[in-house]
Amino acid sequence: VYRGSVKDFQGFDANQDAEALYNAMKGFGSDKEAILDLITSRSNKQRVEICQAYKSLYGKDLIADLKYELTGKFERLIVSLMRPPPYGDAKEIKDAISGVGTDEKCLIEILASRTNKEIHDLVAAYKDAYGRDLEADIVGDTSGHFKKMLVVLLQGAREEDDVVSEDLVEQDAKDLLEAGELKWGTDEAQFIYILGRRSRQHLRLVFDEYLKIAGKPIERSIRGELSGDFEKLMLAVVKCIRSTAEYFAERLYKAMKGLGTRDNTLIRIMVSRSEIDMLDIREVFRTKYEKSLYNMIKEDTSGEYKKALLKLCGGDDDAAGEFFPEAAQVAYRMWELSAVKVELRGTVQPAGDFNDDGDAQVLRKAMKGLGTDEGAIIEVVTKRSNAQRQQILKAYKAHYGRDLMADLKSELSGSLAKLILGLMLTPAQYDAKQLRKAVEGAGTDESVLIEIMATRNNQEIKAINQAYQEAYQKSLEDDLSSDTSGHFKRILVSLALGNRDEGPEDITQAHEDAKKLADVSSNDSSDSLETQFLSILCTRSYPHLRRVFQEFIKMTNHDVEHAIKKRMSGDVRDAFVAIVRSVKNKPAFFADKLYKSMKGAGTDERTLTRIMISRSEIDLFNIRGEFIDLFDKSLHHMIEKDTSGDYRKALLALCGGED
Repeated sequence: VYRGSVKDFQGFDANQDAEALYNAMKGFGSDKEAILDLITSRSNKQRVEICQAYKSLYGKDLIADLKYELTGKFERLIVSLMRPPPYGDAKEIKDAISGVGTDEKCLIEILASRTNKEIHDLVAAYKDAYGRDLEADIVGDTSGHFKKMLVVLLQGAREEDDVVSEDLVEQDAKDLLEAGELKWGTDEAQFIYILGRRSRQHLRLVFDEYLKIAGKPIERSIRGELSGDFEKLMLAVVKCIRSTAEYFAERLYKAMKGLGTRDNTLIRIMVSRSEIDMLDIREVFRTKYEKSLYNMIKEDTSGEYKKALLKLCGGDDDAAGEFFPEAAQVAYRMWELSAVKVELRGTVQPAGDFNDDGDAQVLRKAMKGLGTDEGAIIEVVTKRSNAQRQQILKAYKAHYGRDLMADLKSELSGSLAKLILGLMLTPAQYDAKQLRKAVEGAGTDESVLIEIMATRNNQEIKAINQAYQEAYQKSLEDDLSSDTSGHFKRILVSLALGNRDEGPEDITQAHEDAKKLADVSSNDSSDSLETQFLSILCTRSYPHLRRVFQEFIKMTNHDVEHAIKKRMSGDVRDAFVAIVRSVKNKPAFFADKLYKSMKGAGTDERTLTRIMISRSEIDLFNIRGEFIDLFDKSLHHMIEKDTSGDYRKALLALCGGED
């Protein structure tokens, strides 16, 4: 199935098009609209024929005339479209290694993503265009393991056999683990050999096997074991093996997000993928970033340059509202990865030489007299487990006849006080307090209700109910019922019971559940829609729901989250999405919330504090890993950049390290 956005033009006439372009550039000025309309609606093969016809009719070089008549980014885009793909890649690489410095990102993008045939054609085109050997030029301009891997990729010798040996898959996964995580130092040659030579189908299975035996995705090991441009190249190879469309969707997003636009990257990808997989890239982009590629280009560019890029894009998926096979495939792979059991780890462990009375004395000394030693308080409180903090509370009262919480409250202030006092409560007491704050007074903080109720297990929910009753002499269910309404209230009340199944998946039942969700998603009755989703999402076990979501994708070619967003709105939609994301990958759910609490202007310190406290002994280490995978920066780095003073010091202590 053809997945490009640019197709052969029906009724094509090379001489007629050559004449139209000549007239568009004749005389004073040029008709840029006519040029972009014609060139972006012809396939590359047809553009090559137009170039030949133009030379035959007018004795002139069309590309030279276009360069003369057009300027800036628009000129670069149009001229790039006129080159055959291998010559386009050759020109990009030539520019990347010419002059002072090297554009390593360009080398990585092209060589990590091309097929064997595309690599062979590129090497031949480079020789033809520049009379030079591409391998020799790259060897002369790069170094180390980065150079070695580029040379391997330049051979275009990746295995193409789809018949996969299970024994070899297991052996390769084991060899990669032993070459990195289990070795003092890293055996880079093993990574180069396996990732540079094995077939795509084989490597996808190797990555799945690696996740099972290492307890982490191969990308995370690469980040930990390799560095610099070599690390970036190997990550690009892995991403392209998993999904080339997803790799390019990410590259396009990064080219346009934030201030400024990386126009060279944007042009290169829009041109090179327009006749290969632009439709797949669009679909993945829409799913991953909740925004269409078309709209992001529209907001980030201008003039004829924008018009030409939008023509290459080929359509607006926000307007279509559809979810397509490539995006479904990416979503399905994510569900499969999430089903692999990974050990959850907190960042705060019980202190080895714990002495509750000694810690009580340190805290008393830190608060006695004029001034407060915040550093000493942070050192004790963030380096003890919650159970040990409860012992310190008792020892403090026994030793001094004073309430440690009251003393801390009087000595500390602001964000640091909220963080330290939160750490001194039991997890259930802390969650109960957050829920109480969310429902009391004018207005309700639905996001806090959703975050806590959608992510806690049965045992945690029951402990919260008990702590809430003890602290406020009211039941949590009553407060939730009186402060919310409709389907949102019913979701929260169901979750507050703490009666979710805890058994394994039931494949037959999962198929039936998926069918119910699929049927009701295509039905117009809104009431039955929410009721059916509630009866399944709020009661089934996590392993079972993962199977339901996989079956749903098979049946509908949709991800269940897409169906929720398409058919629901407001707090009901947000609650169901939070449940789905928590089931899929709870550490990734919290990583996303932490990122949003710090990105942009200002910091949402309530969310940041709440998550750092509540996850510090459960899965904050895993959240750190997901954070760097998702956002290409560490949680430690973002906290360091976005907070200050003793509050920052305490948060970084809870974070537990730089990734």
